[in-house]
Amino acid sequence: MESGAKMIQQNKVSTIPEMKVTKCGIEGLLVIERDPGQDERGFFREVYRESLLQLLGVDFKPVQMNHSLSETGVIRALHAERWNKLVYPLTGKMFAAIVDLRPDSKTFGKHEDFVFDGVSGLPNKALFIPNGLGNSICAIEGPVNYIYLVDAYWTPDSSFAITPFDPDLNIHWPVEKPIVKDSDRNAPTMRDRFPDKFK
Repeated sequence: MESGAKMIQQNKVSTIPEMKVTKCGIEGLLVIERDPGQDERGFFREVYRESLLQLLGVDFKPVQMNHSLSETGVIRALHAERWNKLVYPLTGKMFAAIVDLRPDSKTFGKHEDFVFDGVSGLPNKALFIPNGLGNSICAIEGPVNYIYLVDAYWTPDSSFAITPFDPDLNIHWPVEKPIVKDSDRNAPTMRDRFPDKFK
């Protein structure tokens, strides 16, 4: 029994790399990376560890897990929710634009872009998106499957949208003929939603 325990511990140390968390220019936005441990069976990757985020002052206790699939060319954007979210793409090639929509934030209106490429290699990163940020995805090469954890339940007033084609944001979407739901395409602009910020 004791030797078995030692063997398990040795395997953990030798085959599971450390998790890396990178802070972004938008406060609270985090990139979480960990290379998968691989062998002839496939791979294993730890995506989320509560204690690691707690060390960074983040209290994230998910209550729901969702799974979304988007075909090539689909843009789902820009949605700001009143919950924290951890997004983990599984397949395909995905572009994400994250916008700070918190009126009192020093980086209000700033956006950061990310590419997740599950076509050229194994998935190796996730995004932690704090509440109040507008998050989006664009399927460069689908199908894009991704799962996301949230720490609150949806209610009719729990989110709002900004049009992904807002000229003030000027996001360079990497598809020529985007497939966008009408309610997203026709959502308010930043100036419509936050007129006091543009005086």
